[in-house]
Amino acid sequence: MTDWKDSQMRLVLVGLSHRTAPIELRERVAFDPPHAKRVTQDLISRRVVSEILVLSTCNRVELYAVLNEAQVAGTHGMDSSFASLHDVPLEVLGNHLYRYQESHVCRHLFQVVAGLDSQFLGEVEIQGQVRHAYLQAVSNGTTGPVLNRLFQAALEVGKRVRAETSISRRPVSVAFAGVKLGESIFGNLRSSCALILGAGSVAEQVARHLRERAISRLLISNRTHEHAVLLSKRLGGEVVDWASLRHIWAAPDMIICTVASSERIVSRSMLQEAMVTRENRSVFLMDLATPRNVDPSVRSLYNVYLYDIDDLEAIVEENRKARAMEVPKAEALIDQHVTTFEAWQWAARLASSWATLHLEEKMKLIERRASDLYPMPQMLDSSGFVGLQRSFILNVMPTPAICLSRQHAIKKSHGSCGI
Repeated sequence: MTDWKDSQMRLVLVGLSHRTAPIELRERVAFDPPHAKRVTQDLISRRVVSEILVLSTCNRVELYAVLNEAQVAGTHGMDSSFASLHDVPLEVLGNHLYRYQESHVCRHLFQVVAGLDSQFLGEVEIQGQVRHAYLQAVSNGTTGPVLNRLFQAALEVGKRVRAETSISRRPVSVAFAGVKLGESIFGNLRSSCALILGAGSVAEQVARHLRERAISRLLISNRTHEHAVLLSKRLGGEVVDWASLRHIWAAPDMIICTVASSERIVSRSMLQEAMVTRENRSVFLMDLATPRNVDPSVRSLYNVYLYDIDDLEAIVEENRKARAMEVPKAEALIDQHVTTFEAWQWAARLASSWATLHLEEKMKLIERRASDLYPMPQMLDSSGFVGLQRSFILNVMPTPAICLSRQHAIKKSHGSCGI
């Protein structure tokens, strides 16, 4: 763990991400929780690092660590951990790894948790992933006062960015954009019924978004019946036999089409008949297939809302631009928190340095400082100089005293998550 008497402790980061490495390489060096625990505890026990935390997601693998002066080669040890654990030659990793130190580590982490470094700008999931990685490291006993402070600050940054900017509020995936459009038509989906045609990855994405919004009823139909059954088991839907679709067109409020087919699945006549049965209650169709599953002419039917892949892509692109406009606001918040963390680091180091000095050294330091401020002490008589020194001590001493009290509080909070 971090030795607070070592004022030369350094915060470092070694990692790779979707910006620097292809997915094939990211997969090879990813850490699952047991591996992360084993590697980090080993690095601690061998005194390669004083504190360490692994952040491993589908888009990034990063090692955050604190090194003391004797561990300056620790970054090379972490490079080796990437390589040796996953049997990847270090020279293969070399061009893909990035390394940051001190405030650059702080700023990078704050940008990551705010979603500024994600594939999808403003991504929300990363905040939960960072929280999980931090809690796991605390449980493993590999964090200390520096990483505790850093990651608690990062999670606060993530909350503020999402509360005080709109960077995460507009959907930037086609599936999510479609579901949000459905909400704009029907409002709360808790009383709505959705029919999903298809059982592939796109169908599953939409189904998950609908489940997250507590859709009342989820129907799933696929030409291969077994695939529909598997998807329904994962997400709790009802399976509709493909041959029976003509009997249930009037039931769903939302119809999501994801079928690979050269023929139209939903025709104008089918919807005309369904709308009569529905008494012209609104129906929303999301056509995510190429070629399209829905006859485009249904747009002219009363209370029928059809959006195809091009419509949704256009919405997503506008949302991306709107999110990008929020980046300066997010960066301003990050700047505030980086400054606060740097001030905390400075105070902790000052307190550690001050605590190691003997009383005589402290007095000499104060006298030198007094001489700097008052270059002609010979003009004062002895009682005046003593008074000046006493006054200076009273004005200087509170700063390290406050720092020492902060250091005590930091030590007491070691291992406390505070989230």
